[in-house]
Amino acid sequence: MNSTHLLRRRLLLASAAAWLVSPASWAAPRKTLVEVWKDPNCGCCMDWVQHLKDSGFEVRIHNTGNDAARQRLGMPARFSSCHTALVDGYVLEGHVPAREISRLLSTRPPALGLAVPGMPVGSPGMDGPAYRGRRDAYDVLLVQKNGSAQVFESYSKFTP
Repeated sequence: MNSTHLLRRRLLLASAAAWLVSPASWAAPRKTLVEVWKDPNCGCCMDWVQHLKDSGFEVRIHNTGNDAARQRLGMPARFSSCHTALVDGYVLEGHVPAREISRLLSTRPPALGLAVPGMPVGSPGMDGPAYRGRRDAYDVLLVQKNGSAQVFESYSKFTP
């Protein structure tokens, strides 16, 4: 066996050994955790939680109501909804679509978080059979740390 062949073989074995002992090579990818504060009796909040889970997020629920969490996390009351959440340092208020949460996490703007004020019919969690397919137009707002906001994404009556 020549020295070049022997060197290649050693490099291949070393690479394989490193791959086998590396936790990232065999561990399942870690899901992003979303912590949610909600009323224990709210069904639409649980539907939103299910939307997040179906979209690949891990969810931890606090059935304590969300007013104190919203205030502690700095989300202005004018953007309030029925649940407040925290994901990777960002505050979420209301029925924010998982698609916009993923976009927020991938772009990482210098902001407080996202809000869908109120409870618009057709937003995730407010789109069950009881609404008979009705959809209202709504905006997902990017809320700045100073309390100002601009539209992050608009959903028309026809956007799923």
